[in-house]
Amino acid sequence: MSTPAPAPAVLPAPSPPAAGGVVRPPPPAVPQALRRDFAVLVPAFDEVDNVPALFRELRECFSRHGLDGEIILVDDGSTDGTYDAALRESAEMPRVKVLRHRRNRGKTEAMVTGAEAADSTYVVLFDADLQHSPDEIPRFLAKLAEGWDIVTGRKVGAYEKRAVSGVYNRLSQRLFSVPVRDLNSMKAFRTEILRDIPLRHDWHRFFVVLAHAEGYSVTEIDIELFPRRAGVAKYSGRSRVLVGVGDLVVVWFYLKFSEKPMQFFGGSGLVLIALGLLVGLVTVVLRLGQWMPPFGFRPLLTLVALLETIGFLLFGFGFIAELIATLRAEIDGLRRRVGAGD
Repeated sequence: MSTPAPAPAVLPAPSPPAAGGVVRPPPPAVPQALRRDFAVLVPAFDEVDNVPALFRELRECFSRHGLDGEIILVDDGSTDGTYDAALRESAEMPRVKVLRHRRNRGKTEAMVTGAEAADSTYVVLFDADLQHSPDEIPRFLAKLAEGWDIVTGRKVGAYEKRAVSGVYNRLSQRLFSVPVRDLNSMKAFRTEILRDIPLRHDWHRFFVVLAHAEGYSVTEIDIELFPRRAGVAKYSGRSRVLVGVGDLVVVWFYLKFSEKPMQFFGGSGLVLIALGLLVGLVTVVLRLGQWMPPFGFRPLLTLVALLETIGFLLFGFGFIAELIATLRAEIDGLRRRVGAGD
């Protein structure tokens, strides 16, 4: 009696050809437990022309790779009918949530709104402009299954804002020592992180930086960037560069001194106080020595008063900031205990 041949292994379906006709290798298999326990979070602002293709390609991707996750689209105050189009295209799809902001609040707020609505352990952040392929989703999920908290995508190839993005990312690496090279691209992460990390307006670009500072593990994979199919870019222009650099400095200051503000303000104040005392001592020595500086004594006395005043103000501000930081730490601890009790 012959032994029956073993059944052939089921491999993931190969991804469709990328731009230029290059066939990409099939993504790694996604563990069964993770195929349902994730949400694709799509912030959308005036993307009505992309909505039909977005839902169609997400359906095809889920079917092709055996996925059954949530889809959460957050309409961030669109005025072109994006919300209605999303409701229409997702009417017969399971596990779809279409949320809406009454006004345009920003991508950061859309991310937070979507994370609060997610019932899954993981979130895949996906842009509505389809500049990334939905077939990247299983690659991110497979990487998360290795135990990483955050997986970021590093855009490869030529794209319009490569030079500006490169400078921004290099500055971020130098300031924050994050182990990834692209902070503003497609990413996947544990849902709890977005609920735990405080994000202000336009701080979605620093989500990875803030999470890494809290001890969450981060890695990256290379992904392709495709041309926008319809509509116009929402985050471009020279003003965005200035805003980004300004936010970069604010986040660096926040991470560096938010827990110990006295190190900056108190230290600076003490330096100015000591400098004022030194100038005052020099003034007394010159006065007793009967040597009149060419500009007189009054500017020196004014400088002493200025240094002492600013020094004590900075020191006092640092002390108050230290009390606020202590209070914030107590509130964070109380919030964690309450969350653990839930």
